[in-house]
Amino acid sequence: MTFEEVQKQAKSDWDSLYHGEVPHILIGTATCGRAAGALAVVEAFNKELARRSAQATVTEVGCIGLCSLEPLVIIVKPDSFTVCYNSVTPQMVPTLVEGYILGDDPCLELALGTVEGGEGEAVYIPELPRFEHEHRLLLRNCGYIGPGNISHYIASGGYGSLAKALKMEPTAIIGEIKRSGLRGRGGAGFPTGTKWELCRNAPGQTKYVICNADEGDPGAFMDRVVLESDPQQVIEGMVIAGYAVSAREGFVYIRAEYPLAIERLKVALEQAENLGLLGDNILGSGFDFHIEIAQGAGAFVSGAETALMMAIEGRRSMPRPRPPFPVESGLWGKPTLINNVKTYACVPLILGHGGGWFASIGTEGSKGTALFALAGKTVNTGLAEVAMGTTLHELIFDIGGGIRGEKQFKAVQIGGPSGGCLPESMLQTPVDFDSLREAGAIMGSGGVIAMDEDNCMVDAAKFFLDFIQSESCGKCSTCRLGTKQMLDMLEDITAGKGKIEDIDLLVELGEDIKDGSLCGLGKTAPNPALTTIRYFRDEYEAHIVEKRCPARVCKELTAYYILPEKCERGCEHCVLACPVEAIGNTEKGIKVIDQTKCTKCGSCELVCPPEYNAVVRLSPVSSVPSPEVKKPKKRHKKGTK
Repeated sequence: MTFEEVQKQAKSDWDSLYHGEVPHILIGTATCGRAAGALAVVEAFNKELARRSAQATVTEVGCIGLCSLEPLVIIVKPDSFTVCYNSVTPQMVPTLVEGYILGDDPCLELALGTVEGGEGEAVYIPELPRFEHEHRLLLRNCGYIGPGNISHYIASGGYGSLAKALKMEPTAIIGEIKRSGLRGRGGAGFPTGTKWELCRNAPGQTKYVICNADEGDPGAFMDRVVLESDPQQVIEGMVIAGYAVSAREGFVYIRAEYPLAIERLKVALEQAENLGLLGDNILGSGFDFHIEIAQGAGAFVSGAETALMMAIEGRRSMPRPRPPFPVESGLWGKPTLINNVKTYACVPLILGHGGGWFASIGTEGSKGTALFALAGKTVNTGLAEVAMGTTLHELIFDIGGGIRGEKQFKAVQIGGPSGGCLPESMLQTPVDFDSLREAGAIMGSGGVIAMDEDNCMVDAAKFFLDFIQSESCGKCSTCRLGTKQMLDMLEDITAGKGKIEDIDLLVELGEDIKDGSLCGLGKTAPNPALTTIRYFRDEYEAHIVEKRCPARVCKELTAYYILPEKCERGCEHCVLACPVEAIGNTEKGIKVIDQTKCTKCGSCELVCPPEYNAVVRLSPVSSVPSPEVKKPKKRHKKGTK
């Protein structure tokens, strides 16, 4: 079967789903959907449709980015509205089947909103204000096509770019990538076209292409969602890259903690081979290209390209000095092209629409779109894809919905654990490689963690330094010992044991670590401390000079108290929740916390009814004596005196 025949068949299958005579039910079953119970919803729909003998097609799709609203269900009904329902439970399924599959009631009281969409590359997303701020390219198919059905991808335009590329000269392909201005989406932002050109021009018959899908940043899950929702676009991009640089073999290095992504990637690779889009003599061109999956063991340092290659070779992940760069001497000493998941996913779009089209999106130095994982204290956690140059304010407030609970925004941590923490005054910073670097942060792989007034910035720096120090491979003494020393100093400061000169010493030590480390982990490791000192120095001084934590987070500088005027004396929630029996009653029945016993676990604050809100966190007052509380009467065991 020729590719044109495959396209024709795929389009026919596609039309029967989206323009057929029976309703089409799309259910998001990526990891976020499954965690929220999507598989039970799939089962409930199948059972209810069978029980009612209702004609409808159920398709498991990926994630459209609204992770906090999963499970999501979209019902495409012929000659009627397409409706998206959020937080769907199995108990809601009979109502939806009765109301909208069999009847004409769209059950709008259960709906998130109607959906806009159409033929070709149209995106099936709810008509919500947040999507007006997005520019969805890599996410265009996510939540819209079945990731386990390659015909869906082909019907939406997939593999047309590969067919076009195989008729072009490799140098022309590289020229188009250079023209697009695409920069690596793994974090460093190196020009992609230049990297491809260097690899192609490197001497040697054997060359490799590697897709870095390690994604070890806490709070980052963009690559996982792309591979779970639309893996074929990454495969197509890798095959085009292999043809352009004259490689015959590729690897997807992916962390073993992504079992669903691995499962769907395996299916996608098999289907691509079965259709002659991967393997030997691709589309009759005489070009051979094979892709293998290499599973990582979860080491954060494996995200560094030289450490990643050592892992594929079966060795311990440790970076090596550069030069030589991987494009000259990489995997098994051969020229190797390494790009991120999102970078390869951009390639089919660039070849399909032209480098000039891609370059028209974004800023002068950063072209195209950026894909972010919104986490932390935002209302709308999930994924967002925006044009480069979109401001942090637009990302967090217009798309993310602002801060939960009407709390005050305090900072945004962007770029992964070795990124930077930027304050409210930097919210107008554009999200692009150069602007973020100038602000002291990095683009990284795209993790965004929003923080509010309840976050302590010194504690946040300590948290990220603890992660980085634990993940250091130990090869560079500046990284191995320097990050440990920085962590020790931060621990002292959060415990009220710091010295004022520690602040400048942290800055000096951080700069030395950046200068003396081999890989990107070490060179960016001090960023959390450096940016929090740069923008939140007053919090460091409060911890050191005043021995208090302004956010009341650091245990050693915080104490729990019960406000007698707010406490309901008949309520025993805090007493029952305290694991060390530190809460008792005075002679007047007022509940108090014995500070000599309190472990500051916070259980009392969690269980205190919101209508009372009697438990507060304050700086400890050393002059307050331990309260005189009634000791509970000892209970005798049955049968004893």
